[in-house]
Formats: sequence, structure tokens, C-alpha cells
Amino acid sequence: MILSRYLARRFAATFALVLTGFFAVLYLIELVEQIRRFAGHDIGLGGAARLAALKAPETVYRILPMVTILAAIALFVALARSSELVAIRAAGRSALRMLVSPLLTALAIGAVAVAVLNPVVAGLSKRYESLADRYRSGEERVVSVSSEGLWLRQGGEQGQTVIHAARASAEGTTLTDVTFITFGPLGPVERLDAAQAELTPGAWVLSDAKRWRFVAGANPEADAVLHPSYRLATDLTAERIRDSLGDPSAIAIWDLPDFIRALEQAGFSARKHLVWLQMELALPLLLVTMVLVGAGFTMRHARSGRTGISVLLAILSGFAIFLLRNFAQVLGENGQIPVALAAWTPPVAAALLSLSLILHLEDG
Repeated sequence: MILSRYLARRFAATFALVLTGFFAVLYLIELVEQIRRFAGHDIGLGGAARLAALKAPETVYRILPMVTILAAIALFVALARSSELVAIRAAGRSALRMLVSPLLTALAIGAVAVAVLNPVVAGLSKRYESLADRYRSGEERVVSVSSEGLWLRQGGEQGQTVIHAARASAEGTTLTDVTFITFGPLGPVERLDAAQAELTPGAWVLSDAKRWRFVAGANPEADAVLHPSYRLATDLTAERIRDSLGDPSAIAIWDLPDFIRALEQAGFSARKHLVWLQMELALPLLLVTMVLVGAGFTMRHARSGRTGISVLLAILSGFAIFLLRNFAQVLGENGQIPVALAAWTPPVAAALLSLSLILHLEDG
């Protein structure tokens, strides 16, 4: 038990050290990137530092598997050089028993990352996108999806127009049971209800529309006009609507199931969000796999030589798993393979291969 706590503490300390180093480097990189990206918007060093502080945690969160394998490599190389591995084996501990503590620690880190760090990073990502849009164009996201349907916002000559639709096509260009309410400086000035609205370049084309004008002293219903077809100017595009739905990483994992249901009810495809949800649930297993990979290549006595080659092979294997996972994610989002297969196959396959390597090196 004492040895298990010692190994767990060593791995946790090594992981924290590697994570801190990566965060410092990535923050500086993000700071330079934000200065370059917003060079023409005069946000100053303080604004760039604020944006970098909001963006860097997301980048670090995405590379947690690589941080884990580097921490595992550093731990086992240090144990080998200090001959602690020899002492542990001499005490009767097998390689698999010795790995239990680091593996459980990696599993706990993954669980905390998904349950706690994921919502924090999602909140920071939302704040980053909102602040970046404000710096860039003075406007924020134009789409909101809820259980009541789809909500959009657009600007125009008369003011801001709020759009509500019961359903939308997967491309976001056709809205059903839609309402347009235009607000001026003193309040609502116009309302349009339509059975359907189709987005064309520069305008919404409404079918079976009814238009009300809100003028002081007038009866809007008495002056309402029916239009079989009506064009309403807009600055929205299909790409802007889809982009405004946001990246799945900007949604906390606890809110993802409800968001996916709302997307499907609104008529949008939620496959991308489903893949992301499953991959987040598989993250603890992926971190455990990275520890197994690091152990498989570096958990040997330093005097056996070829430590540098072993470390290089471990890092390359970690990169290969990381890239394979991203490739499987793309295939899953495009519908080429099932969602569960895209999320769980890479870590499970890599864990089994790493385990077989460890057993082979231990028992021959």
C-alpha cells in the first residue's frame, strides 16, 4: 500500500509538472497568435493577454493524452535510472501490479478532467468566442437552440430582427413555422409570420406570410397584410448560421445531452455532438492507454541501453494513437463509421496492444 501511494504520488507530481510546462508555453504561443490575429483591431496587449488566457486552457485540454504519455515516460525513466524499478521487482512486485497505481491515477485524472475541467474549458471557450466576435465585428453569436425551437438574430436598416422557428433544415437555410420580429430604438416595429422561410443570397423568401406594422395609435391587426411570397433582407448566410451553432467543445458535457436533443428537435444533425460526447466519455480510458504505452517502452532497467530509442518510440506511438483518434473522430462525424466505434475503438485497441507488449517484455 505504501509503495502504491508512492508511485501514485510520483506520477501525479510528474503529470502536474508537465502540464504546467505545457500551459506556460501554449499561453505564450496563444498570446502571440492573438496579437497577430487582432492586429488591425487595436485591442492592446491587455486584450490579447485576456484572449490568450481564455483560449490556452482549451488547447491544453485537447492535448491531455500527450501530456499523460510524457508524464508516464518521465516517471518510468526516472524510476529506471534510480534503480527503483529493480528494487520494486526484487521485492516481488510484477510489472502489472506496479502499474496499478499509475493507471488508477491516470483514470482519476481523466474522470476529473471530464467532469470538472470540461465544463470550465467550455465556459472559457464561450467567453473567448463572444469576446473575439465583439473585438472583430461588434456582434456576438446569432443562433440559439432550445427546446422551444431555433432562435436567430440579424441586423438591418430598421434595427435588430429576432427570428424564431419551430424547425430548420440540416443546412439551416429553410425554416418552418417562423416568426420575424423587428425592433427599433423604441421597441418592436414589425412582425412577420410565415409557414416557411428560405434563405437566399441577401434575403429570406417567406411563403404564406402575414405582416403586422406597429404604429402608435393604429390597430396592427386591422392593417395586417397577407403575402403569398415576401422577401426580407438579411445579412445572414448558411455558413454563418452553422458556425454560430458552436463547436461541441464549447458546450459543457453535462449540457450536451439536452443540447443534442434540442438540435434534433430543431431539425439539425447532432452527429458531430454525439461523437464529441462519446469521445469525452472515453477520455479517461485514453489516458490509461497512454500510461500503458509509456510503460511498455520505458519500464526497463537503464543499464539495458537504448533508452533514447525507447523514449522516441513511446512518443511516436502516442502521437500515432492521438492522430488515429482524431481520424476516427472525423470518420464518425461524417457518418463513415458508427459513433461508438469512432470514440472507443482507438483507446481500447491501443490499450490491448500496449498490454500485450508489457506481458511480452516481462514474461517473454
